[in-house]
Amino acid sequence: MAEPKADISADKHMADEDHEAEPAIAWNARDYVPLNGVPDEMVDAGGKVRPVWQPFVNALSGMTASELSERFARADRYLRDAGVFYRAYDGQDDARAWPFSHIPVIIDDDEWQGLADGLKQRADLLEAMMADFYGENRLVAEGFIPPALVASNTEFLRPLVGIDPPGGHYLHFVSFEVGRGPDGKWWVLADRAQAPSGAGFALENRVAASRAFSGIYGDMHVRRVASFFGAFRDALQGDPAGNEGRIGVLTPGPANETYYEHAYIARYLGISLLEGEDLIVVNDRVMVRTVAGPMPVSVLWRRLDAGFTDPLELNPNSRIGTPGLVSAIRAGNLTMVNALGSGMVETRALLAFLPALSRRLLNEELKIPSIATWWCGQENERRHVAENLDQMLIGPAYSRMPFFDDSGQSFTGERLRARKPGSVARWLDKRGPWLVGQEAVKLSTAPAFIDGKLAPHPFSLRVFAARTRDGWKLMPGGFARIGSSDDVAAIAMQSGGRAADVWVVSQTPVARPTLLTQESRIPRNKPANLPSRAADNLFWLGRYIERAEGNLRILRAWHGRFAEVDDRGQALLTRVEAYLDQIGLDLSEAALPPSLLRDIDSAVYSAGNIRDRFSPDGWLALNDLSKTARRFVDRVKPGDDAAHAVTVLLRKLAGFAGLVHENMYRSTGWRFLSIGRYLERGLHMTRLLGELSGEDVPDGALDMLLEIGDNVMTHRRHYNVYTDHLTITDLLALDPLNPRSVLFQLNQILAEVEKLPDHGYPTQMSPLHRETMRVQSGLAVMTAETVSTDYYMTLERDFEALSDCLARNYL
Repeated sequence: MAEPKADISADKHMADEDHEAEPAIAWNARDYVPLNGVPDEMVDAGGKVRPVWQPFVNALSGMTASELSERFARADRYLRDAGVFYRAYDGQDDARAWPFSHIPVIIDDDEWQGLADGLKQRADLLEAMMADFYGENRLVAEGFIPPALVASNTEFLRPLVGIDPPGGHYLHFVSFEVGRGPDGKWWVLADRAQAPSGAGFALENRVAASRAFSGIYGDMHVRRVASFFGAFRDALQGDPAGNEGRIGVLTPGPANETYYEHAYIARYLGISLLEGEDLIVVNDRVMVRTVAGPMPVSVLWRRLDAGFTDPLELNPNSRIGTPGLVSAIRAGNLTMVNALGSGMVETRALLAFLPALSRRLLNEELKIPSIATWWCGQENERRHVAENLDQMLIGPAYSRMPFFDDSGQSFTGERLRARKPGSVARWLDKRGPWLVGQEAVKLSTAPAFIDGKLAPHPFSLRVFAARTRDGWKLMPGGFARIGSSDDVAAIAMQSGGRAADVWVVSQTPVARPTLLTQESRIPRNKPANLPSRAADNLFWLGRYIERAEGNLRILRAWHGRFAEVDDRGQALLTRVEAYLDQIGLDLSEAALPPSLLRDIDSAVYSAGNIRDRFSPDGWLALNDLSKTARRFVDRVKPGDDAAHAVTVLLRKLAGFAGLVHENMYRSTGWRFLSIGRYLERGLHMTRLLGELSGEDVPDGALDMLLEIGDNVMTHRRHYNVYTDHLTITDLLALDPLNPRSVLFQLNQILAEVEKLPDHGYPTQMSPLHRETMRVQSGLAVMTAETVSTDYYMTLERDFEALSDCLARNYL
């Protein structure tokens, strides 16, 4: 049977489908190919493949469909293993796999340089506009901008007027939505300066695409993107406000649509990922709460809307900002990337005025035009829109106003006429100041491999510009958004669009820069800069993982005896079942109760809050554990079936613990995670010993304790007597060399606590250090004969008190 073909057209160039070695792309790059069904980007006006595409098409022509499928699977596997996701706000708020379009968009370097020059000019224009909006406001006074577009704009933040940013620049990182018409001309569809997203996803697109086309990518002289990020990082580190403080990425948190990117960028650049609750403002200086005390922050790369940053002077309903940030900016102690209020330049209506503004502010004509736009707050423009509805898209004039129909898109003029027959002009007169008309454009098409076929789909580029020490620098490529259909509106991710890598191809070999320093003396970040929120999540991640393991060990022991129970063993099963019920595991619900997922889900949540500090392998292992647990819960039968399922979960937990132990750097963060694990394990064993090691416990209880503690063979080697409560106490409570004993956990906690920063206590022990030593020494001097059930109850309270003390001291 012949392999399925990856069609690019259905014409005579398609080869015989019965030929087993048929290539996936069944036409040759040297041939002329029909325009029908072929992407505009790949061919010129005469239908011949563009030279910049020829090496790529030639390489694909030699691949079978199965080889192409294997390459695509390699890219998908990387994205899946790396945990790349975004959120779609469709009522479910679920994390979605990154929608990657495997075929890159390829652009010649000479053409790219022309586009880059035009976008650098545009970045300068936006900067000059910001300086006027928050400075002299001459553009309104001189009639270049209608007053309403400033005064009625929710993105114009009056508390920021008159504040000069450190270094004199308002914009540091901007992006542009760029489209090309079928005639080859570029336009700017939108400007993004509020909190531009996508740069991190562009990096991941590049890695995925280079894995899919490893040989081709290396041979085609594709410009690398690392130098772009390196230059921007250097500029941030050299900021006038950043000499004494740290740099951070300010994120709204894990629920944000692009949180993965925030964490990725922070990890890639080696800077802190911070939330509003991590920060405090003291004497007009921004400080980050760390486990070593407050430390200054001087530069924040903002990834949340400006209005939410400061509930004191901006949006009072914000729960994700930090009171006082505006005062720190006003005092010149904080550089915000980009400046608060920069959402002003995203205002859609301003596109209509940019040609005149360019002449006024730069004394230059715009090199790259905007999409044709008419603000309906002006009579002539409003009339033009009403008379040309069939060629119009009607949308909101202001950047932060919602769209107007249920699908989340602007009205097309045709649809508007159908919904409001005979009243469009009156509607535009009434709503005009809040509306713009934009030319309904037809975008050029790029190749996309969808449903087993290579087909043309409309695309736009998102291009990123960063302010560096040498001026604006553009990321060579950015990423492309590929539509899911011929509808231009379907380009958006929320509407089924996909993201593709963009290759800027040079005629000569290109440099291969990295972010690694070339200096012989390697600078290190200051120690003990772990934010308290991150420490809190690491501590609880350790506790939740250990709690899940402890519960699973009890469940396995219970189910292992369930199938063989007799009248003598029933008392033990009843006792353990009651204990499980006390800790929230009701075996009457199922063999593996759904509540078992509680601690695993909590561990995933804690890890999700620190993605910038958590390895991709660890994240993958943790999510694999969660998926496996969900597959088992409610589906396994009591007895051997459930015991086997629990064993599988315990092995996955052991794999995760091994990753943490072997790979995680022994930093302050690792200490908090380890303390959480040791504390929870000690608490778990203390409770079990109090429940099952007394002299009146049911038959088999001591053997079950040994099994839960994974100490059956150790007990046999160490004690030449039958199991009794004294040997159990000696081994599981007092043995300092047994990694499951209570004393071992306290010894380890004490060793880690001694290495934590003792801020506020320079000449004496911290309260946590003192309390840990008290509890540890109290148990260390005990003997098996002196440990009682009442002592276990006291020790349990001591463990809980240690957790509270750690929280007060550091979290």
